[in-house]
Amino acid sequence: MHVVAIVALDGVVPFDLSVPCEVFDRVRLPGGGAGYQVRVCGVTPEVHAGSFQLKTRYGLRELARADTIVLPGIADLSVPVPPRLVSAVRAAAARGARIASICSGAFLLASTGLLDGLRATTHWLAAEELARRHPAIQVDPDVLYVDNGQFLTSAGAAAGLDLCLHLVRRDHGAAVAADAARMAVMPLERDGGQSQFITHVPPSLEGASLEPVLRWMEDHLHKPLTLQSLARRAAMSERTLSRRFREQTGTTPLQWLLRARVRRAQHLLETTGQSVESIAAKVGFGSATSFREHFQRFVATSPLAYRRAFRGSALKLSAGGRSAPAPRDAPRRTRAAS
Repeated sequence: MHVVAIVALDGVVPFDLSVPCEVFDRVRLPGGGAGYQVRVCGVTPEVHAGSFQLKTRYGLRELARADTIVLPGIADLSVPVPPRLVSAVRAAAARGARIASICSGAFLLASTGLLDGLRATTHWLAAEELARRHPAIQVDPDVLYVDNGQFLTSAGAAAGLDLCLHLVRRDHGAAVAADAARMAVMPLERDGGQSQFITHVPPSLEGASLEPVLRWMEDHLHKPLTLQSLARRAAMSERTLSRRFREQTGTTPLQWLLRARVRRAQHLLETTGQSVESIAAKVGFGSATSFREHFQRFVATSPLAYRRAFRGSALKLSAGGRSAPAPRDAPRRTRAAS
């Protein structure tokens, strides 16, 4: 059982603490078993969390047995980080535990020195301060999260959901992550910048005027769709269609179409043994070269590297077999903030 230890200390941000509790505690594997064992570990037995207090069941000793440690945000950045917490996190990292921070929890992780020389993020309001305090860290304020393999950081608020779902995907594959996202009423991918290593069925946009067109596009990704043909299908001018797309999806028809094709390709790479050339044709790219270029742009890796990282977990889910999860030293992945 994968143990997730979530650290609680005085001044913890309640939302940041609750996000990993809810996401990981609700993960269910295909056979119905729990995907994680979640433990909230207090630096002290009683923790002050703003408008209320918490009595924790576990202490920092549990970090020595955790597979993943989550450091939620803290409300007051001027409060010194408890030395006991620094020592416990460093010891866990030395034995290979995965460490993730949410929002200003990046300051806790940064205080251990484990982020030195790495790229990291935090809430955009605190990014400048993180860079000032820790000049050895490459602080990127424009992403939702940064995955360095063993060490991960996320931006504020809902970005913690993005990060937790990403971790579920790394551990258990796309199908389990999709179920977790539905439980959280959260899309697995949010527009803006580089794409996450997560596939999903795009939002339905129910009630939006473009919903029928978007559904039709999803059903015809393999065809050579053009702005002219889409406008004809939507019974509006190309200019009006482009404006409506921008208003309702935040992007252009072409970019939406390319992203949808890449999403479909991700699913096929995970769940089938089809060649890159075959998948390129099935999702509507004119050539394997074009497919590779767009896949690299949206997912920040090659189709074959993506398959190596994620196909094993997906097949394990569908066949009930026993294969290794995605490697901890997977390529760094980032999401741009919206």
